[in-house]
Parts: sequence; structure tokens; C-alpha cells
Amino acid sequence: MDDTRDLKKYVLLAATLASFLTPFMGSAVNLAIPAIGREFHLDALMLNWIVTSYLLASSVFLLPFGRAADLYGRKKVFLAGIITYTLLSLLSGLATSGEMLILFRILHGIGGAMIFGTGVAILTGVFPPRERGKVLGINVAAVYTGLSLGPVVGGFLTHQFGWRYIFYLNFLLGLIVVLVTVFKLKGEWRDVRGEKYDPAGAFLYTLGMAAFMYGIASANASTYARWVLALGLVLLALFIRQELRYPYPLINLNLFRNLVFAFSNLAALIHYSATFAVGFLLSLYLQVVRGLDAQTAGFILLAQPVLMALLSPLAGRLSDRVEPRLLASLGMALSFAGLFLFSLINKTTPLWVIMGNLVLLGIGFALFSSPNTNAVMSAVEKRYYGVASATLGTMRLVGQALSMALVTLFFGFYLKGRAIIPAASPLLLKSMHISFLLFAVLCAGGVYFSLARGEVREKEGRP
Repeated sequence: MDDTRDLKKYVLLAATLASFLTPFMGSAVNLAIPAIGREFHLDALMLNWIVTSYLLASSVFLLPFGRAADLYGRKKVFLAGIITYTLLSLLSGLATSGEMLILFRILHGIGGAMIFGTGVAILTGVFPPRERGKVLGINVAAVYTGLSLGPVVGGFLTHQFGWRYIFYLNFLLGLIVVLVTVFKLKGEWRDVRGEKYDPAGAFLYTLGMAAFMYGIASANASTYARWVLALGLVLLALFIRQELRYPYPLINLNLFRNLVFAFSNLAALIHYSATFAVGFLLSLYLQVVRGLDAQTAGFILLAQPVLMALLSPLAGRLSDRVEPRLLASLGMALSFAGLFLFSLINKTTPLWVIMGNLVLLGIGFALFSSPNTNAVMSAVEKRYYGVASATLGTMRLVGQALSMALVTLFFGFYLKGRAIIPAASPLLLKSMHISFLLFAVLCAGGVYFSLARGEVREKEGRP
């Protein structure tokens, strides 16, 4: 009994810290981009790829590694991922050129994909259904805390010590996860026996997703990128054809016949597409339009993650007792309200209004994410936990990339290559208004899919 309790404790520690690290790195690096550009003399396109390359690599490799974890062992893939992630954190901090840093960020993203595809699957495999909502709530709190604390800590480290210390801090934290995994996580988790890996499917998916994501990120820049986007769609169509024919597919597409699973993943994609760029846009608004320094802006943005961190565990526990779709739909509706209100802000909007709306968004985030994750994992059999976790993680990363792609599209339309300086504030505000309005519309549609997913508790036979 004590061994089981200790195992649960260390699994929760390792998975939660790993879930904190990956979004923390991504959001912290955003604050360091100007300093990196100055040191390596990089143009805007190269700076963009420092951020985008990580997201692209993570989304491309997430599903293949999720399936590998189901077949060969989730602990093996998780450990390989955290070792890769930790090593590349150190190497990124030691990079001597922009090109080297982008290469390390791609490899960093591959390590992140191994973590994304296994952390939640290990949690759901170790904890029984009655405790699942609670631990998923803690895990989601770690994700959003990392995502939102990144700019605060990243701004502080960049200002006080230099951008490289963001990577050094991640190296030290990653080392803790490596040690816990090696010495405290005994055993292995694997629920699929006698099946084979689908290399053709993995190839089509990886190449197709890479082309698709590159095309989305660069479609506004050139005709070539739009052709790459089209190629990606063709390859993904061939991937679906391959999966329907192969006896042991990379992902069982029949899972999507389950409306709970399909609509929960679609709701996650919509929510991340609508909300990921909020911190990026408000950081620019507070620093460029309102003239605040990076550290002050970061502390204002803390209003959101504090609520998410406090309420995500509560929302997770509630989803064990209350139908998850109701909680998640309420969270999506609150996100819609917050995004719509942000579409109305101007240069003189009181800062307390900004912080109050961030509180509203924080409540919406918490109420949506933990119950939605619980719904996804509860909709599949235990042997599909790895693929389900990887699919949900893919929705998150693709949604994040789409969110930034939409912002880039509107920035290109309104700012037309201008530098983002105080003189460009009116154009920046216009692009922000249309971005927030579109994000609000996405969330309004997301409420429908969240409600339409069906009942989870009835399917599990819970009282």
C-alpha cells in the first residue's frame, strides 16, 4: 500500500513538473526574443522561427511518439523525452548563432513531443477513475501556470542575467524530473500487446503535418508556402487512407466515431486556437501601447494564471461528480465573454479592467481544461491512453500554432511589415481588435461542440 502511495506521489511530481516545463519554456522565450535578435543580429523571420520551430516539431512528432509509448512503454518514451528536453535546454543556452539555436529548438520540440504524449497517459494509468479528475486538474494547473508565468520569470531573467538563463533554469528543473523518473518510478506502463508499429503511417503523418504547419505559419508570406500547405493536406489525406487500411494503425480513427472523444478534441483545438495568443497580444499592448516595462506587464498578466492554478484542481475534482461537458461548456462561454471584452479595449482602458477581464479568462480556462481532459481520457479504453493523450496534446499544439498564425495574418494586413513601436499603436490596436473578435467567434462555436459531445458519466456507468 505504501509503495503504491509513493509511486502515485512521484508519478504526479514527475508528470506535473514536466507539464510545467514545456509551456513555461515556450512563453518565457517570447520575452527573450528581442534580446536574442540583438545578440545574433536576426531579422523578424528568423526570430519567428525560434518560436515556431519548437511548436512545429512538437506537433509533428507528438502522435507517432504517443503510439510508440503505447507499444513499447510509456516510461521509456517519457524518460527519453525528458533527457532530450533537458540536454537541449543546456545546449540552447550555449548556442553561438541564430541558426544553431533554431536547430536546437527543433530537437527541443522533439523531446517535448515525447513528454506531451506520455505524461497524462502515465497519470491516468496509475490513478484510478475516481481520482482522475483531481490529478488531471493539478496537471492542467501546472500547464497553465507554466504557460503564464513564463513571461514574468522570462522577463526577469532576461533583464537581470540575460536570455540564456531561461534555458539554464529549464536545464536544472529538467534534471530533477530525470532523477525522479530514473530512481523513483519503478515498473513500466504498456497496455498494448501483440501489435506492430505503422512506419508508413508515421512517415505520412510526420511529413504531412510538417508541411501543413509550415504552410499555415507562412501562408501570408509567399505562394510557395501555400503550395506546401496544399502538399501537407494531400499527405494527411493519404495518412488517413493508410490508417483505415493498416491493421495496427498509428491512431485508431474509430475513436473519432465516439462523439465524446471527437468533440472534446475539437473543443480543445478551438479553445487553444482562440486563447493561446492572448498573452502575446496583451504583452505587446501593455508594453507598446501603454508604455509599461516588461516586468510590470508580466505582473499584470499574473492575474490570469493565479486563477487558473487555484481553480483547475477544483474544476478537475468537480468533473468527477458533475458532467464534464457542462463545466467545460461554461468555461468556454466565459472565455468567449473575456475575448469579446478584450476586442473593445483602447489606449485609455483602465488597467483594473484589463486585470478583471484576465480574472474572467482565468476562470474560463480552469473550468474548461480539466473537465475537457477528463472527458477525453474517460472516452477511451485504457490501452488507448497514450494515443488519446497524444491526440489531445496535438490539438493543443496545433491550436497554439493556428492562434499565432491568425495573429501574424492580421499583423501583416494592418502593420504591413512595420516595426512594432509606440508610433504604430493605432494599427496595432486595430489588429488586436480583429484578432480578439475572431477568437471570440471561435469560442462561441466551441460552446456548441462542447455541449454536443454527449454524456461521459453514462458511458462509464458511474452513479
